[in-house]
Amino acid sequence: MIEVNNESGEAVDEGRLQSLAIFALDLLRIHPQAELSILLVDEAAMSAYHEEYLGEPGPTDVLSFPMDELRTPREGEDPPLGLLGDIVLCPKVTAAQAAENGRTPDQEADYLLIHGLLHLLGHDHAEPVEKKAMFDLNDQIIAAWDSQRSRR
Repeated sequence: MIEVNNESGEAVDEGRLQSLAIFALDLLRIHPQAELSILLVDEAAMSAYHEEYLGEPGPTDVLSFPMDELRTPREGEDPPLGLLGDIVLCPKVTAAQAAENGRTPDQEADYLLIHGLLHLLGHDHAEPVEKKAMFDLNDQIIAAWDSQRSRR
């Protein structure tokens, strides 16, 4: 189950985010009944979360809060079921940085949603090898999503 709550005060295509999350979880072979919460917040709320949980001032684009530490199953393993956790996005920050990354605000939100989801599944980018693997997987999921949407 994927729940999207928009507390940001911004117009956001919540259905798109939910559809992308479903698509990515299916692609990653996570059980379709695994639970995920996507929260959209304003800059003040994101600043508070950023400072409280990471000790850094100001708003950021995305934060992830894993719950059951689910992982993508290996070949032959059953899809994991449980609580993935929460992804917090700040649409204002996302929209402001989209052009810097050569994306539209919707594309930036898509990218960051997948980024947050990968963090929930244990991916990280602290080390160069981890960063490459995580960002490559992020790009692959977005490319598959874009390809699937263009066929419609």
